[in-house]
Amino acid sequence: MEQPATSPLSSPEADVLEDSGCSLVLHNDDVHSFDYVIKALVDICRISTSQAEQCTILVHCHGKCTVKHGSYDTLLPMHTALLDKQLTSEIVRI
Repeated sequence: MEQPATSPLSSPEADVLEDSGCSLVLHNDDVHSFDYVIKALVDICRISTSQAEQCTILVHCHGKCTVKHGSYDTLLPMHTALLDKQLTSEIVRI
């Protein structure tokens, strides 16, 4: 019986490299002001002020909020910059 052909992009390593199914999640803290978080989200994640305000409210009410979707490589610099601002975030695979 013939083995099915596999694409080089179907390996688990390629899934990680090609994966755009990640989310950048911001977590709540009791340290930073709404204005500080909004400015950080606008500057770092390049979202509108309106979106940043909505994310900040969701983080405050629910403890966390997905800020952006994209590939791991795209989200990593944003995650690192948020951490540099002392904000708590994580990248999760969806």
